[in-house]
Amino acid sequence: MQPFTRHQGLVVPLDQPNVDTDQIIPKQFLKSIRRTGFGVNLFDEWRYIDAGEPGQDPRSRVPNPDFVLNLPRYRGASVLLARRNFGCGSSREHAPWAIAEFGLRAIIAPSFADIFYNNCFKNGIVPVVLDERVVDGLFQAVALQPGYQLTVDLVEQRVQAPDGSAWHFDVDAFRRECLLNGWDDIGLTLRHADEIREFEALRMRRFPWLARDLPI
Repeated sequence: MQPFTRHQGLVVPLDQPNVDTDQIIPKQFLKSIRRTGFGVNLFDEWRYIDAGEPGQDPRSRVPNPDFVLNLPRYRGASVLLARRNFGCGSSREHAPWAIAEFGLRAIIAPSFADIFYNNCFKNGIVPVVLDERVVDGLFQAVALQPGYQLTVDLVEQRVQAPDGSAWHFDVDAFRRECLLNGWDDIGLTLRHADEIREFEALRMRRFPWLARDLPI
């Protein structure tokens, strides 16, 4: 998992509350359990006018010119500004997979659905909770200033605006450490690789019969 320390990026505003995981990545694209290949279908039913199918070449699709992610001014955005209860609905981890592959490193919202919030940390995305009045102000600033960028600093747990305004956000200490170091669940386990190998070797010495092929 890619570590996250401090990121400055263009902000794209998604001005809609209660965005659920089926809107983030529709159900027809959930046939794969790989973490890749979902970015092209992020917000698929909003980004495209035609219905999409798994494996379809996105160049053959008809983009929705009015959807915010398709607007030229937000091309290359890496910070998503959202409304309350973002990521509600089913617990599919494909949702943060699609967001991460699309290139969004942080999401700022007044609140998140719990399971989605937890899954973000496991996939290198920082979900930032700020007061709703602050988020309202950020939506206004993004609308008025093309090219508006924010800096999300996980080390200092702070969001900073171009005018110098800054807002603190809280993150669980363990999750923060994992993101700073790029540790997902597998990475955390591999930190103890030497102990695991030592345990396996001792186990096989004590119970050598475990290595034998058993009759079917």
